[in-house]
This record gives sequence, structure tokens and C-alpha cells, in this order.
Amino acid sequence: MTGADLIWLFFALAMLQPVFRQRMLEAARQRLIARIEKERQSRVILLVHRQETMSLLGFPVFRFIDVHDSEEVIRAIHLTDPSVPIDLILHTPGGLVLASLQIARAIKKHRGKVTVFVPHYAMSGGTLIALAADEIVMTPHAVLGPVDPQLGQMPAASVLAAVQRKPVEKVDDQTLILADQAEKAIQQVQAAVRELLEDKMPTDRAEELAKLLATGTWTHDYPITAEEASRLGLPVRQEMPESILQLMALYPQPVRQQPSVEYLPTPRRGVPASPSGNSR
Repeated sequence: MTGADLIWLFFALAMLQPVFRQRMLEAARQRLIARIEKERQSRVILLVHRQETMSLLGFPVFRFIDVHDSEEVIRAIHLTDPSVPIDLILHTPGGLVLASLQIARAIKKHRGKVTVFVPHYAMSGGTLIALAADEIVMTPHAVLGPVDPQLGQMPAASVLAAVQRKPVEKVDDQTLILADQAEKAIQQVQAAVRELLEDKMPTDRAEELAKLLATGTWTHDYPITAEEASRLGLPVRQEMPESILQLMALYPQPVRQQPSVEYLPTPRRGVPASPSGNSR
């Protein structure tokens, strides 16, 4: 083999390396999913969104819950016997209300127990899905978020508030139409939250919580911790199985340049104390 052949072979292997790495990750995920399903006697479904990078241009691509996600999750639910529990692992910034609500209603109608696991965050539409579960399992640092609807880049509640603070004659028609849409969007999401919660708490409490989450009480990125979610009356516990965290580690953030976080991926134990009670 000539030097030129070796160079071409090197470049070919370098180009195929990401493909091999991805295939190995996928195989590892499938093995761990199968192990968790066997241990928990459940159907495991993951809805994981990572920031991705276009392969050639290097631009970041942000992923959200869309109708393709709802189709896939609902298909997985349809392939599951109604009596089999479902473990849904969520890691998402949210997305389309339509798609999120489709998933939420599908898991609410599932006869078997549905547990939603939130290792890190499930905001907006992710929270809407979590509200439909029989149980929400969060790590101590995981968060949920408000589900108030957004109109483009603007919170519907803020659009409505801005219009209400001005005399109507000083508001242009386009803004009035936007405010009308904002009011309807808030009412629709509030009703959807109430629907998802009605079998988990008294009607008046479900109405109160729906109003709190859907009407712009907080900014849209407000973090609702496990403790706060419990205080709000949601069925939350914090005993996250180690296997779920191991599974999330097999969904790494694609890195094209220097990573922003780096550490040695091994457990770090405390230094044993010296006999005198002091440590160095």
C-alpha cells in the first residue's frame, strides 16, 4: 500500500468515525432501555431534545416538541398494552401546544400507570405533558415551568396586559387582533391544564393551579423546582433511578468545538479523615 493510499484510508476512517460512534451510542441506548423495561416491567419512551449543529455550516439548531414527536410518542403508546405501565423520560424546552397536548391526552387516557421522569428540565410543553402523568419523578435540581402560551416571541399574557393598559382608540387593529388571539390562547391552555388535573385534585384546586400556570403569573422561563411543584399539589417525588441518569448520559450534547464543561467522568470520593480527626 502506497503512502497516498494510507492517507486516503486515514481520511476515510476519520470521516466514518462519527458514524461508528453514533451507532455505538444507539446500541448502548437500546440495551439500557431494554434493561430498564425488564426491571420495571414497563414501556420506556424518551422525548429528548438537544441543541444540534448543522453538519456543514455549523449553525446551532434548537429542537422543540413538534407534531412528529407527538406522532411517534402516540404510536409507541398504541403499541403498548393498556395495562402496561409507561415510563416517559422528558428533557425538553417545550414546543407546540398542539403536539404537547396530544401527547398529554394520550398518556392521561392510558389505563396503566404513567410515570414521567425529569432528570434535568421539562419546560412549557414538557410541563404540560408531565401534568398528565400519575407520578412525576425529578432530581433535586430538575425543574418544570409555566405553560402560559406564547404568540411568536411574545407571551400572550403580556400582549393582553399591554393592550388593556391603553385606551382602545390608541391601539392599532393588528395589535387588537393579536390581543384577541392572546386571550383565546390563554383560555384554551388554562382549560387544558384543568382537564389534565381534574382527576388528581379537587376541582377548585385544579382550577386554581391551572390559572397559576397558564395565565402569565411568572415569566415563561420561571423554574419550578420539585419542592415547589409538591407544594402546588403535583404528585412529585425525588427518587430518580440511577439507570435513568445513565440513559440520559447516552444522549450527549453534540460538540463541534471546545466543550464548555469538562471533568473526569468518574465518581469522586471524599478523602478519609486522619486518626487525629484532621484531613489534609
